[in-house]
Amino acid sequence: MATGYEHLELHEEAGVLRVWLNRPEVRNAFNDKLIAELAQAFTSVGDGIRAAVLGGQGNVFCAGADLDYMKRIGAMSHQENMRDALALADMLAAVNACPVPLVGRCQKAAFGGAIGLLACCDTVIATGDAVFAFSEVRLGISPATIAPYVLAKIGETHARDLFLSGERWDAPRALAAGLVHRVVPLEELDAAVDAKLTELLQAGPQAARATKKLIREVRGEVPPALRESTARLIADLRGSDEGREGLSAFLEKRRASWMIPDGH
Repeated sequence: MATGYEHLELHEEAGVLRVWLNRPEVRNAFNDKLIAELAQAFTSVGDGIRAAVLGGQGNVFCAGADLDYMKRIGAMSHQENMRDALALADMLAAVNACPVPLVGRCQKAAFGGAIGLLACCDTVIATGDAVFAFSEVRLGISPATIAPYVLAKIGETHARDLFLSGERWDAPRALAAGLVHRVVPLEELDAAVDAKLTELLQAGPQAARATKKLIREVRGEVPPALRESTARLIADLRGSDEGREGLSAFLEKRRASWMIPDGH
């Protein structure tokens, strides 16, 4: 397994790989470097690994996009935005294609692209106080690159409700929607993850890998044309007047021009 990551911590023991988002000072928010490192980590899972865990150091699993990263996105050309969106799409594909069972460990919050990460996990265990949001539409953009994985996990009915409003939803809703498989108190989170790993390690190593591959083959991979079109959609929206206004409003901590005023 490659080492020397800046924004990830990787620990391997007894056939279990633990991948930690390691930017707790910004609530493990995405930037281009973290996206690239996640892609590298999940395309480098070795033959000796039997199960993996994806978690976030500190108090929050992942708060979505980093503010400095968002500022740079706002200044990007359409071509640069397209490259960036394709990098995110490639990272999600790499996580989704992890060859061994992958457990998502979610505490406190998962926003935007972080929900895409959880949707790529086979099992997700979350704390009871966790909150979730597809906040993209409130920024004038779309949850485009994560959509294939999220729709596969929660279905169209929940996606229609939650994608289009950008509202926050709680752990019981995540459990009902199928994004999360178990909800526990924070103090029981690690024990619940370890208990799931114990169950996963009862499976034959080759059988588990073959079954993960089977699921992808039966369900179908995300086709290249869809990868391209979702990346293009978010690149187009980021560069639109509405997308620039949404980003500016978020960074300036004000309501976007299209939002209904408080009290109405």
